[in-house]
Amino acid sequence: MDVTPSTSHWGAFSAGLDAEGRLRVNPHPSDPSPSPLLGNLPGSLRHPTRVAAPAIRRGWLERGPGPDQARGHDEFVEVEWDEALDLLAAELRRVRDAHGNEAIFGGSYGWASAGRFHHAQSQLHRFLNAFGGFTSSRNTYSTGTSAVLLPHVVGSADEVLRKASSWPTIVANTELLVAFGGVPEKNVFVTPGGVTRHHTPGFLGRLGERGVPVALISPLRADLPAGLHARWYPIRPATDTALMLALAHTLAAECLHDPDFLDRYCVGYDEFERYLFGAADGVVKDAEWASAITELPAADIVALARRMASSRTFITVTWSLQRIEHGEQPVWAAIALAAMLGQIGLPGGGFGHGYGSMGEIGDTGPDLRVPFLPRRANPVRQFIPVARIADLLLNPGEQYDYDGARRTYPDIRLVYWAGGNPFHHHQDLNRLRSAFTRPDTVVVQDPFWTATARHADFVLPATVPLEREDFGSGRRDTHLIAMHRVAEPYGRARDDYAILSGLAERLGIGQRFTEGRTPRDWLEHLYGEWRQSLLSRGVEVPAFAEFWSAGEYRLPAQNADRTLFAEFRRDPVRHRLRTPSGKIEITSEHVRSFGYADCPGHPVWLEPREWLGGARATRFPLHLIANQPSTRLHSQLDGGAVSQAGKVAGREAIRIHPADAAARGIAEGDLVRVFNERGACLAGALLTTDSRSGVVQLPTGAWFDPLGSLCVHGNPNVLTADVPSSRLSQGCTGQHVLVEIERYAEKPPVLTIGSPPMITREHPPNPDGTHARG
Repeated sequence: MDVTPSTSHWGAFSAGLDAEGRLRVNPHPSDPSPSPLLGNLPGSLRHPTRVAAPAIRRGWLERGPGPDQARGHDEFVEVEWDEALDLLAAELRRVRDAHGNEAIFGGSYGWASAGRFHHAQSQLHRFLNAFGGFTSSRNTYSTGTSAVLLPHVVGSADEVLRKASSWPTIVANTELLVAFGGVPEKNVFVTPGGVTRHHTPGFLGRLGERGVPVALISPLRADLPAGLHARWYPIRPATDTALMLALAHTLAAECLHDPDFLDRYCVGYDEFERYLFGAADGVVKDAEWASAITELPAADIVALARRMASSRTFITVTWSLQRIEHGEQPVWAAIALAAMLGQIGLPGGGFGHGYGSMGEIGDTGPDLRVPFLPRRANPVRQFIPVARIADLLLNPGEQYDYDGARRTYPDIRLVYWAGGNPFHHHQDLNRLRSAFTRPDTVVVQDPFWTATARHADFVLPATVPLEREDFGSGRRDTHLIAMHRVAEPYGRARDDYAILSGLAERLGIGQRFTEGRTPRDWLEHLYGEWRQSLLSRGVEVPAFAEFWSAGEYRLPAQNADRTLFAEFRRDPVRHRLRTPSGKIEITSEHVRSFGYADCPGHPVWLEPREWLGGARATRFPLHLIANQPSTRLHSQLDGGAVSQAGKVAGREAIRIHPADAAARGIAEGDLVRVFNERGACLAGALLTTDSRSGVVQLPTGAWFDPLGSLCVHGNPNVLTADVPSSRLSQGCTGQHVLVEIERYAEKPPVLTIGSPPMITREHPPNPDGTHARG
């Protein structure tokens, strides 16, 4: 069996087809901790949910474009490529001419492929920009809150999220790791664009070997791998900010903080301290106050603060903590707490964000941009925060706040999605289903019949990475990997570039989009430009033919510890931060000037609507944490072997504390109904003492399989609220939700998501016997 190199978001590998045509996958030989998620690949090439041919929703063919309640329920009609592209080109032209380019929403997310040329989002946005532009989205579901807040507090989001202290520095210097949200090892196997060597599991192992104490602050014990010297603080979910404020109060009250650091490197501490002592609201934010909110003993809070002050302490906050209502506050409060300790910028001390949230955070690979497809400028200035897609479609013309500006939702008539599944990422999926009925036309370009494809009018079959040529490399990756073609395209699938090139030719923008290049031409061109830029800096890079034959290129090593905070600490004048003051803004006058009650000018405790200390908990007494799955990347390859092995009774597994299960008559392996006023889903029960009582955990990513308002497959986003983190960021709040659970005693509904929707291969006739063309 011949094998060829390739890569994926969860690891580099070699692959080939055996004599029976089955895909065989082997991890990269240099990978010290290969991802188990590679096991989802073999079944993906010919999975029953692959889209075999262009398909158009029957109602669109019969009645033409327009809002339609049948979207998501209708059957599809397979057509030839020329017919699909002719109809779609005409519809794109109609929408642009009648409503303007801002009526087109280019809703692609970046996870479709690790390849840098066949990157679906780049391909679609390049095409739409050549067509005159489109309404775009900004930020991500993962870090949409932090990405807006951090520039106001430390001057940059990218420097914090992408250029953090390395794990070797932490292992060598940190004396106490305080991990808000833990360091979930399951997430470190994933890096956008690919990863060749998974280093983080090894670094975590060394942390345990060195005996570094870890304070795990999470309702889930599994948020930290075994083998570390950890003390678990099983905090009540969504109350981390209250704990941080109490820790800060203890530091100030006992004079354990660093006034010199706060004076030289920060602004606004005095006002924050007055808030801690109750000057603003009469409430002292001490350990007793926080204990009532967090349900952690006050003595433990005080002891932790003292230990932090006497140690080289590194505070890390996972991305999950900002994916909640008021998610700005734990990030901002953690920075303020680290500033009070005075260790920001010291090796092994200070603040980090996202350790355990993604594989690149803390990794030692080079921070080097690899070849990529340019998208060109978007002539349309309209955009939305990414998590406001349902609001955009449901409320054209409505105004909303975002980062100090007052914005207006445009009237979207055509949605074009390539390489993404909002029915995984978004909240309140029953509301999103309603939103998807409103546009005139919805286009989805995807290899699989995802829930988003099933809610489309045009479904265009795209190839998977193993069916085309590309190159891939992730952030902090050590290699650029040549992604050789392994298999022929499934059915009549085409790569995104070929699909969009066909549309571009019909719209008169073919040359602008393709520049006359084939995919191989583009690979050689992009690699050649990148190679020349490195050669000019004295870096030896092989020619494309040599690289392609070798299958990989080892990227040049770089200093992994040139962090923003280290340079700022050495010289706060020369390396001043890009904040108005040039310093860390514990209080931000700029944010205060926006007048947002849900995000004032410094870190505060704001009670969320979805938490166990609130009034809603009387109706829905369990706090569900909808975190990332360990068996797949988001919803990708949910039909794969690894993902399917994690199911219980064919549904996504929900982890329940035995005491909560016993109170509801639930046993291990039972099918349960998880519900609140927004919807319900079925899941399979797993009992565990690794979560605190009152907390259940159901990961995201089970393919949405609706039966009325019930998802029969276990997608928790039928339960989560579609509300923003705050008016500042409009970020995603899908991490937490209150629910109730009951044993499901009825006959289980049939799962439909594992096979295509209803498809016919003949055009539906009009009443006069002719066939519609939209």
